Amino acid sequence: MADPDKQAPIVANEFFILGLTSAGKQFRPSDWTERLCGAMSCFRPEGSGGRNAHLKYSPYVRPTVLNGVKSVVVDEALRLIEPLAFHFVMDFARDNDLQVIDACLLPDPGSTPGND
Repeated sequence: MADPDKQAPIVANEFFILGLTSAGKQFRPSDWTERLCGAMSCFRPEGSGGRNAHLKYSPYVRPTVLNGVKSVVVDEALRLIEPLAFHFVMDFARDNDLQVIDACLLPDPGSTPGND
């Protein structure tokens, strides 16, 4: 029987596409994150449209900066919602030799493991 005090680790369901090639060179053009996220902006959860939905990025593909590097956060849920869009994003990263890294969840500042 499983120990009820032990919880299964929570796995992040996102990954980052970094604006760095496998050789560590900065990817150009400098607005690549906005372009990619703009192209993916129509992919969103059903019913989350709203009046200004066309002005917002998709919650599945959104720009960010990671350690000073322009990056894109991709939610794995996109694979289930629209597999072709997911493959488009992955092909973009592969075709441009961009680094892809898995996201990880960090504990809240000040929390101690095991004191939930």
